[in-house]
Amino acid sequence: MPEPTKKSGSAFTKKPKSLHVCAGSTAEFTAETAKPEVKVKWQKDGKDIQASNKYIIKQDQTLHTLIINDASKEDDVVYSVISGTSKVKFEMKIKGQDGKDEKPSSKPEAAENNESVPVSSPSPEPVGELKDEAPFSTSEKEEDEIVTVITPPPAEDKEDDLATSTPSPQPPSDDSLPESAKGRKDSVWSLGEAPPDDIDKPEDTPRSTLLIEKPQSGSVTVGGDITFIAKVEAKDLLRKPTIKWFKGKWMDLASKTGKHLQLKETFDRLTKVHTFVMSIIKAKDNYAGNYRCEVNYKDKFDSCSFDLEVKEVPEVSPSIDIRSAFKRSGEGQEDAGELDFSGLLKHRANREVKQEETVPEEDVWEILKNAPPQEFERIAFEYGITDLRGMLKRLKRMKREEKKSEAFAKKLESAYQTDKGGKIKFVVELADPTVELKWYKNGQEIRPTPNQKKYVFEHKGNQRILVINNCTMADDAAYQVMAGDEKCSTELFVKELPVTITKELEAVKTTVNERIELDCEVSEEGANVKWFKNGVEIPREIRSRFRFKSDGMKHTLVIEDAKKEDTAVYSAMTTGGKSEAHVQVDLKPLKVLQDLTDQTVRLGKPLVLHCEINPANIPGRWYKNAQLIQGTDRVKITHKGRSHKLEIENAVVDDMGDYTFVPEGYSMSLNGKVHVIDPPKIHLDSLNYPENTVTVTAGNKLRLEIPVTGQPAPKVVWMKGERVILDTGSRVRAESFPDHSTFTIDVAEREDTGMYKIVLQNEAGEDSAQIKIKVVDIPDPPQAPIVTEVGGDWCSMIWETPLYDGGSPILGYFIERKKKQSSRWMRLNFDVCKEKAFEPKKMIEGVPYEVRVFAVNAIGISKPSEPSKAFVPLAVTSEPSMLVVDEVTDSTVTMKWRPPEHIGAAGLDGYVIEYCFEGKDEWIVSNQELIEKTKYTIPGLPSGEKIFVRVKAINAAGASAPRMHPHPILVKEVIERPKIRIPRHLHQTYIRRVGEVVNLLIPFQGKPRPKVSWMTNGQPVDPTQVNIRNSETDSILFIRKADRKHSGKYELTVKVENHEDKATIDIQVVDRPGPPEVVKIKDIWGENVALEWTPPKDNGNAEITGYTIQKADKKTMEWFTIIEHYHRKSTTVSELVIGNEYFFRVFSENMCGLSEEARVTKDSAMIVKEGSNYKNPDYQEYDFTEPPKFTHPLVTTIAVSGYNATLNCSVRANPRPKVIWMKNKIVIDNDPRYRMFSNQGVCTLEIRKPCPFDGGTYSCKAINDLGEAQVDCKLEVKGGVTFYELLQKGVPLNLINNFLNENKGCEPQKE
Repeated sequence: MPEPTKKSGSAFTKKPKSLHVCAGSTAEFTAETAKPEVKVKWQKDGKDIQASNKYIIKQDQTLHTLIINDASKEDDVVYSVISGTSKVKFEMKIKGQDGKDEKPSSKPEAAENNESVPVSSPSPEPVGELKDEAPFSTSEKEEDEIVTVITPPPAEDKEDDLATSTPSPQPPSDDSLPESAKGRKDSVWSLGEAPPDDIDKPEDTPRSTLLIEKPQSGSVTVGGDITFIAKVEAKDLLRKPTIKWFKGKWMDLASKTGKHLQLKETFDRLTKVHTFVMSIIKAKDNYAGNYRCEVNYKDKFDSCSFDLEVKEVPEVSPSIDIRSAFKRSGEGQEDAGELDFSGLLKHRANREVKQEETVPEEDVWEILKNAPPQEFERIAFEYGITDLRGMLKRLKRMKREEKKSEAFAKKLESAYQTDKGGKIKFVVELADPTVELKWYKNGQEIRPTPNQKKYVFEHKGNQRILVINNCTMADDAAYQVMAGDEKCSTELFVKELPVTITKELEAVKTTVNERIELDCEVSEEGANVKWFKNGVEIPREIRSRFRFKSDGMKHTLVIEDAKKEDTAVYSAMTTGGKSEAHVQVDLKPLKVLQDLTDQTVRLGKPLVLHCEINPANIPGRWYKNAQLIQGTDRVKITHKGRSHKLEIENAVVDDMGDYTFVPEGYSMSLNGKVHVIDPPKIHLDSLNYPENTVTVTAGNKLRLEIPVTGQPAPKVVWMKGERVILDTGSRVRAESFPDHSTFTIDVAEREDTGMYKIVLQNEAGEDSAQIKIKVVDIPDPPQAPIVTEVGGDWCSMIWETPLYDGGSPILGYFIERKKKQSSRWMRLNFDVCKEKAFEPKKMIEGVPYEVRVFAVNAIGISKPSEPSKAFVPLAVTSEPSMLVVDEVTDSTVTMKWRPPEHIGAAGLDGYVIEYCFEGKDEWIVSNQELIEKTKYTIPGLPSGEKIFVRVKAINAAGASAPRMHPHPILVKEVIERPKIRIPRHLHQTYIRRVGEVVNLLIPFQGKPRPKVSWMTNGQPVDPTQVNIRNSETDSILFIRKADRKHSGKYELTVKVENHEDKATIDIQVVDRPGPPEVVKIKDIWGENVALEWTPPKDNGNAEITGYTIQKADKKTMEWFTIIEHYHRKSTTVSELVIGNEYFFRVFSENMCGLSEEARVTKDSAMIVKEGSNYKNPDYQEYDFTEPPKFTHPLVTTIAVSGYNATLNCSVRANPRPKVIWMKNKIVIDNDPRYRMFSNQGVCTLEIRKPCPFDGGTYSCKAINDLGEAQVDCKLEVKGGVTFYELLQKGVPLNLINNFLNENKGCEPQKE
């Protein structure tokens, strides 16, 4: 059996491990997920853990951590971490100060999970493979899925070396094994008993119900088969659910399938039910235990637990050959080559049963306690121990429980033994008689019940006694007594005595169909007796001819309705004996009372074949033409006593033949013949043609196959009118066959339409029928359609019905259109139009179109009609928008509007204005000719009347819908008071700089048109200086080039009759200020100079905002700014250099900037050292002028094509020279490929991406008033064509690079 593979769907890449921690300490569990930011949930005993001071939950990307502070006894539980559908369990064990667990483990044998078993021990095979002697087990890979780590406690005494003295490998932990794999019957629990402590209870988490039928617990004998079935309803499921079968806690059985385990699944499409089956074949003792079925579908989950109990079959053998125990289990089988060591032990145990009368009973527990570990195998072999490992674990636990007790003065013995049906007493003595005492069996509390004599509880002083009466094998279990928080344990072994056969079976000889009874008596009531036939056990099935009866010590095997194959040797076997008897079943002599007779039957009439034989109740078989006949709904086979019948309700031709009846078990047979006759008949109903009318499309092939019946085969004749259709015809012909006749028209034509007659004749009679054949075709095309109306993108069209509909009603029409200049037709409707009118839409306005029509019937589509006359879709415009009153006088009304929002391809020719007096319905056209403007004045209106006004847009398609003014308009001029609306930015002084444009727009309102006037400083505005432009709604003041004289306050007056409105605008034209008037040096001391100045006369028509002070050394006269934006008119200049003589100047500053000139001090300030007067010597001024001279010449350079190159040189001259670059003595000027720089005498020429043509002689010439100088160099550009030629020749790039570098190095050497 291969190892199970690890689940690939787990969301965790790293799983938390179980820990042992001391009380009061901190425990940390870490899990890592495959994806970051995945939601993870931590649980304690199935309940979600909330973050608190006790429990700290952290998450960092894929790392998830649970920290438990101040660990206590309450924290010694099972924890789990859940992500999606993945769940990992782990434990935390709390230790006391002495390093032992404070809380007893819920799994009694968890501490012994590291014990070893000697290599040659006759214990079961190691867990991990599914073989003949191995249970289903959990592999190491499956243990990784949910890890439980329990550290074994340190050795305390010598007995702990029992399992560690031999160098055998460690078996798997008991936590990973189901109870059934631990080798004791008491570990198997069923639904009627409480589960052991070490089996986890299912978590109380909400789950979705998927299972409609759950597998039930069951029992099976060793070597038997059992099946567990689970069903899932799939009505609400989109795909098949996932099911898993487990044994114990975590062992997945999917990887254990093989000889002894099979998993199957089926799906019923009618009931929508998935059926999952788990079959266990040839069960063994270690297959017993708890199983679990889990079903998953997306976010739904369901599970069910069930138990399997494997019952042993006791075997009795008078003698055993040890060599037979080591025989090969099979030849060529899957388990061939395995040694049947367990079978040897079982036979050894059976042999010990017979020796009980002479060999004194020995206590195996005492022998194991006192024996060294190396003798364990010999003792197990001698005393027939098949579960040595389980006994060693119990022995070790009993030894550990020998520590001194505070609650018990006297504990229970380590083990007790009694015979089946006997009585046993458990006695303990308490140190404190007031302590409450409880008794447990396999972890389940034993409670006293009224009228129960099974368990008796007695008190004698400090002694507490439990008496178990009439012990059975169910009492073979582990018992515990709990006194307060302390307990002691023991084991009870119930010994079952062998059952012997006191009355042997007797041989039986009988005949078939008789009843057989085989009786025997045993030495004990209620004993288990197994029955065998030829050495094979007879199964106890519900519907079987074998029945088993038990009455006290008498056991009976009953065989109902004996058959010949029941002849065999039958045996009854108990645990202590076996009895055999031979049963012989013979046949009774056969006598024919009524034989079969030949029959002739009419077709469709019932047929009955009958015969009688003696003896009665002998089954038989019917044959037709040597073929076995099976019973059906039409053919019924009956057997009643001596009578055998074969009944056929409706005889058919196929029923003719030779019939034979053969009694079962006899060589005799009865024979008879059947003959079926039938008159001819035509079966037109099978054609499914209404009124026997066949419709065919013209040009297609017609082939009619008419079923006919008759015995013998009838003669067939086809006719059309008086003309007989022969089978030799070319296009129309008829053919005859035994069971049908065919009529064929290769290419149907309209002339083939008509009535056809078929006639059948044979010896039994005559039959005829008529068939109508109708040939249909596509209709003729309709006439050309007529376009009745045209719109902007649509038209209306009508047409007439086609002259010929093709023999089939017209179903509708298809319509197509195209542009007149195009040849491409476009289908307008995909569903047939059942009317004879249609309205095509979505045409382009102004483009000529044509339309045509197709007629459609059931056969197909006709040819197209002739195209219609060409038409052009045109549409009127939409109505004009926003019609408002612009002006009203005593005789006119002026209206304004906007053009239509939509103007089609016909364009817009103009507008028509109409008006109507209030109270009348007559509209008067005001303009006799179209106008193109969107403003119109209606003249000649009577004053005081009210009119309605509307406007229409006109184009080639006609007039649009009118746009009407919503209210009547009074024809009377209205005086509106004048009102000036000064813009917000003119409410304050309007400032402009000298030379800028002044353009002010002042809106106003008033009717009739107001009179506008401008004044400045009490005088009318000079039109030569300021331009004024007035309109009906605003006035513009415009100055092309502002001057300071334009500053002032301008007054605007708007007047309507006796009403007027005024507004004042302040205009300020500003300029830079003049320099300060006088700048004086008030005082000089040390390194400081005090300055003082007066404001400028001209402030530039703006406030002086500050001053800027600068200083200059008399030697260089280079000015440096000392202070900027200074507001005062005096300052002190500090940190001047002693020995230097300084001049100072001051700039004025306003909102326009600094003054154009500065005021300079007349006198200079000499900074002298205090205490001494230094007189400057007179020096002759040095002449720094010199002609140009190159201090660094140009250097010959080699450049690479495509990479920038630079040429550098340095020149010294005073005054500063003019630098000229030349190539081949031609001045380089305004060439974008060259860039020239000069900085501090360093001259640079940069050549951008040179090519080989840029090579040559480059010169740099410097010229000033004193002379000139020139330097030359050569530039060689490599690459370009030569470079690519090298590449084309296949020269590697590294060699080309080395070649260029060598050329660069050679040039300086040549120089």
